[in-house]
Amino acid sequence: MSQIITIANQKGGVSKTTTTHAMAAGLDQRGYKVLALDMDPQGNLSDNAGADNYNRPTMYELLKKEATLEETIQHLSFDIIPSNILLASMEQELNKTGKEYTLRECIETVLDSYDFIIIDTPPSLGILTINAFTAANEIIIPTTAGIFAVKGIVQLNDTINTVRKYCNKTLQIAGILLTRFNPRANINKDIKALTAQLSEQIDAKLYNTYIRSSVVVEEAQAVKKDIFSYAADSTVANDYRLFIDEYLGGHK
Repeated sequence: MSQIITIANQKGGVSKTTTTHAMAAGLDQRGYKVLALDMDPQGNLSDNAGADNYNRPTMYELLKKEATLEETIQHLSFDIIPSNILLASMEQELNKTGKEYTLRECIETVLDSYDFIIIDTPPSLGILTINAFTAANEIIIPTTAGIFAVKGIVQLNDTINTVRKYCNKTLQIAGILLTRFNPRANINKDIKALTAQLSEQIDAKLYNTYIRSSVVVEEAQAVKKDIFSYAADSTVANDYRLFIDEYLGGHK
């Protein structure tokens, strides 16, 4: 049975897509069978992974039940169901009773085929993100060391609690991951301490590993490569390796 991980934060610019891509690629390189789901209408994960998100069926057609799961999965270095801007209309189109369960129902038939299913989400707490929470076992929350990003986690936690109450009783927060972090900046150290206090309040782990800023992230995205294939010896690639080690170590 797959471990289903949703990467979420309603604030943009906190490296959700970068983290999703790095986890999918890193776990794949360790021999795990991985499926990535792009639930963000911006389609950045799809673009970065080199998926064809305009000439083939996407997440939009899957959720509309206009395409089968097999038709939407693209087999790249890891498997992916891509998205594009059409997915934005699902915020209005998913309006039937039980709409929160649409994604979970769509992927049920492949849960035994993958070790990990990793879901990228939009920077909002709308129905697409709710679907990702309802389908998931756990949530990883990337956040930058900024006061507004940290405060947003409280609102995110309220939404997670609501989904846990009504749609997915077993949903857990796997942890909070600091991204674009500068360990030498005093303000970042202060906000890291604030984030640690917040993680205790919401009963969520703050990962020991943090992800440093690096221009190679944007460079890798520009050439549609994962961070490990593009710059294996970079600081950010090493950071993500350590993070995956820490994540897997918590699941032994």
